[in-house]
Amino acid sequence: MSDEPIEVLFSDEYCAVINKPAGLMAHASSLSRGEDDFLLHRLRDQFQSKVHLIHRLDRATSGCVLIAFNAETASALGKTFMSRDVQKDYLAICRGWPEENFTIDYALDGGPGKPEKKSAVTEFKRLATAERDVPSAAHESSRYALMQCSPITGRFRQIRRHLKHISHHLIGDTSHGDGRHNRAFRMLGVHRMLLHAWRLEFTHPAFGVAIEAEAPMDREFSKALDLLNITSPHNLA
Repeated sequence: MSDEPIEVLFSDEYCAVINKPAGLMAHASSLSRGEDDFLLHRLRDQFQSKVHLIHRLDRATSGCVLIAFNAETASALGKTFMSRDVQKDYLAICRGWPEENFTIDYALDGGPGKPEKKSAVTEFKRLATAERDVPSAAHESSRYALMQCSPITGRFRQIRRHLKHISHHLIGDTSHGDGRHNRAFRMLGVHRMLLHAWRLEFTHPAFGVAIEAEAPMDREFSKALDLLNITSPHNLA
């Protein structure tokens, strides 16, 4: 378990927003495989309090996670998420140059053991493009794009699977991505999946005010942007 504290983006006596590191599982599950380092355990130690995870990120995804410190707040925030009265914006680097603005409405199942497909909607905005002078399949160069992804629903691996659906695979995604491009980035020293829960906006359950949190990118995501000569998304969104 790392001694490095989890970055806190917002906190009061009711709830907090933290910046989850990439590679850290949310909590113990059937997929844990003997691991003993989990976000939930770290947060309980760090806050010295009971912690409720209001939502989760994939292990390989970094960024904003909302937590509550008591059951009443957790219930209220859970209802907020269920009613979709929350704004979630992710950053992703994908292969190719998608359209500038578009919405994907493509039903998805719930993952292993959950075959029923349900409505899944994600809004996309292209923030920047890049091209590397490296051949890719039948193309003389490799094209990439920095995307802002805003899921309206919350299905299993929704952004990753929606990007695959339009053949603009997420870089670093070993389950739904493109192995050739993943290997190209690993050779450049970028080993993580390039999906980051960038911004989160919700209504505070106790005070009724809007809370906005923004999670800084980690060193490896920033390195990927530098390699592509893409400036900070703060100047692009």
